[in-house]
Amino acid sequence: MRVLQLIDSLNPGGAERMAVSLANSLANKIDKSYLCATRKEGVLKEELKNEVTYYFLGKKRALDLNALFRLKRIISDNSIDLIHAHSTSFFLATLLKISGSKVKVIWHDHYGHSEMLDRRGDRLLRYCSRYFDAVISVNIQLKKWAEEKLRVRKVKFLSNFVSLDPSLPSIVLKEQNSIKIVVVANLRPQKDYLNLLRAFKIIQKTKSNVSLHLIGGLTDKRYVSTVAKFIDDHNLSSVFVYGTQLGIQKLLKSADIGVLSSISEGLPLSLIEYGTANLAVVCTNVGECSEVVQEYGKIVPPKNAEALANAILFYIENETIRQEHSNKFSKHIQENYSEAAIIPKLLEIYKTSTL
Repeated sequence: MRVLQLIDSLNPGGAERMAVSLANSLANKIDKSYLCATRKEGVLKEELKNEVTYYFLGKKRALDLNALFRLKRIISDNSIDLIHAHSTSFFLATLLKISGSKVKVIWHDHYGHSEMLDRRGDRLLRYCSRYFDAVISVNIQLKKWAEEKLRVRKVKFLSNFVSLDPSLPSIVLKEQNSIKIVVVANLRPQKDYLNLLRAFKIIQKTKSNVSLHLIGGLTDKRYVSTVAKFIDDHNLSSVFVYGTQLGIQKLLKSADIGVLSSISEGLPLSLIEYGTANLAVVCTNVGECSEVVQEYGKIVPPKNAEALANAILFYIENETIRQEHSNKFSKHIQENYSEAAIIPKLLEIYKTSTL
């Protein structure tokens, strides 16, 4: 089987990282693995294995016939059997089918606002879904939504996983002698960094040997400016902003506690990365977070800085329990959210969708 992962960009994000992980993991499990970025390249291109064949379309607009014809040639010249289209790339995959291509199409829904599905526009997706051979949803809410809204018979739930390359170079987190709290998420309102900063301010009233490390894309300039102003206004000198980073696995292994303060989520890859790095975890009760963390970490309500601070303080003050929970969470992630756990399920979806 020859499978192409289709994604609009390779800038860091959940869908983009998942597309790269799938392309890499499939490289030695199917006849040939491909990845095609449609609109933008990005730093995640550096994480692709040499065995993955990579293409870039340079798509300029929603209806870009040159990009469509380039993709059609790629599919034809490589005898690709299936397009695994992630997030908004479903539109180009649909145009390809309308143009007469016989390639199979699976759409992977990574929608991160599971608590706001009633506001999600579905007219275009509903039309395009008649050309999908299957839909993969990253959480149960999205699966139910697809079953109710889309014109496709096969809808499958498949957990996210991460495929991390430990050989990638990594930065060194600052204040190495402190207890290091880390968050891996792009700086945008959905991730509610301001709530986390308020929680950290509470923590610093009683704990001085603690630092907070923010790792993620800085493309939302207005929100980044708001976060920076809060840090400056409250003299949070032990908060460090790093921007996008490669070598996440090595970087996280030098931290102590992984945190997410989101107001909405799908199934965040960051939690899986925290588990892979053997971190204790504190996160808000949104999306699939509680299902991923279960009893192996701390779950708190969103938009509640005091609850978030108390959960983090619990792990700061109870090192033995922190280590016990991090070990159990790591084992849970390996058993349920690893490449070994997920890829066989994906291959079965591919098999039944191409019959």
